[in-house]
Amino acid sequence: MSHTANLGTLVSETRNPETMNLDEMSSLELVTCFNQQDRKVPEAIQDVLPEIAKAVDSAAASFKAGGRLIYLGAGTSGRLGVLDASECPPTFGVPHGMVVGLIAGGPGAMLKAVEGAEDSETLGVEDLKNLNLTNKDTVVGLAASGRTPYVIGALRYATELGCATVAISCNPDSPIAREANIAISPVVGPEALTGSTRLKSGTAQKLVLNMISTGAMVKTGKVYQNLMVDVKATNVKLVDRACRIVVEATGASRADAELALSQTDFDVKPAILMLLAGIDASAAKARLSEHNGFLRAALAE
Repeated sequence: MSHTANLGTLVSETRNPETMNLDEMSSLELVTCFNQQDRKVPEAIQDVLPEIAKAVDSAAASFKAGGRLIYLGAGTSGRLGVLDASECPPTFGVPHGMVVGLIAGGPGAMLKAVEGAEDSETLGVEDLKNLNLTNKDTVVGLAASGRTPYVIGALRYATELGCATVAISCNPDSPIAREANIAISPVVGPEALTGSTRLKSGTAQKLVLNMISTGAMVKTGKVYQNLMVDVKATNVKLVDRACRIVVEATGASRADAELALSQTDFDVKPAILMLLAGIDASAAKARLSEHNGFLRAALAE
């Protein structure tokens, strides 16, 4: 049976009885209808939180081992992975390449659909080989339908290599779920616009990816309390944010926060440690490295 044979039976492809007359609705009726459908997304995610937690632990274990978190998908799913990956370096100060987003058809597919790219299992394998995949990496395959060949091929290859693998799909018991160690399948129901999985399915995938990356960064010491203490101050707005984070964490004056930051190259964590522990910048940096970058542990010393 070809992978398209049963497409019409997928939850994400069936017609939604609550939205049959979109083309007859007023604009307010339309957006009210969309809003009612969107409310089902967090409820569906609530049912799969234990699996998302396992994915957080897997990604954190990869980071601690010097491995990577790799997202891959086609179309909207691929774009969402690239989006989440690209936001990690500025938010958490991690190097580019620690969280990777792959999209079927390559970077050009971010802006313009590449026809047929998702239909090749070997393309997914090639993209992972080009990253020099190792068993320290966690590979997350995304497909609303759960049956995209690009993702199936990639997950199968990653599993053979001994990687931790995660499948995120909006259909239960999907082919990609069967290829992965961890299956995250929030069932959000039929889309408001039949088969347009950039809607509820896309929102669900974005929420899950945000949880995985943010959770894994918390677990690897990138967050103190609920503050982004590894944010990279690369522009005026972020320098201001770095100052505010230091003030929030220490209760110091703005002037003292700026002075400490000026001595740490605007690195937030050692600036906080300097102010709270009464030590200089080099001692703060040394103590942080002793505690693998965990500010709470360095403060408890």
